[in-house]
Amino acid sequence: MKYQEFKEALNAPYFTNIDILLKKLNVYSYQLSLWRKKGYISRLKKGMYFFASEKEKMTSQEISFLLCQPSYLSMETALSYYGLIPEMVHTQTGITTKITRKFSNDFGNFSYRHIQPKLFFGYVSVKTECGKYLMAEPEKAIADYFYFNLGKINDQRDVLELRINSEELKRIINRKKLADYLGEFNIEKLTRSINMLF
Repeated sequence: MKYQEFKEALNAPYFTNIDILLKKLNVYSYQLSLWRKKGYISRLKKGMYFFASEKEKMTSQEISFLLCQPSYLSMETALSYYGLIPEMVHTQTGITTKITRKFSNDFGNFSYRHIQPKLFFGYVSVKTECGKYLMAEPEKAIADYFYFNLGKINDQRDVLELRINSEELKRIINRKKLADYLGEFNIEKLTRSINMLF
């Protein structure tokens, strides 16, 4: 099968080995390797690729969702998205019920933290040109961030060192929703640490 026929048959910016099987396309692994060498396609992870000509249409956020499902973006990624921390974020950090893992590809670095299924909530779906991704609500991003960094937070000074924008925090955080989310975590130190923010 020729490359252009293959691209038209898939009619999507990215694809997996399973997509090739489902569409019964007559493509061999050596052809995929050849197309990678020629720069026609590039790998997102083992068994998942994207068409180089479609790269500009895609975002690192939707790639994050593609690489690991179920997952939603949270932690520093979401805090930066909402303007709650001043730092630029160079790794897309997701929360997943699967194992903790990392990926690197042409779209950047991706890190996933494992969480219990009962704590996998508090996100919204964001539609993109080529797909979608899930983004933590600001209340859940705060809860997740403190939850995964609880060992480093012991007093008010530790909280201040996180450099969370207090004005933006008070403006966008729904305290009732945050309290409800903390109730689901049911960890006294977590609630106490987050209350120091306010």
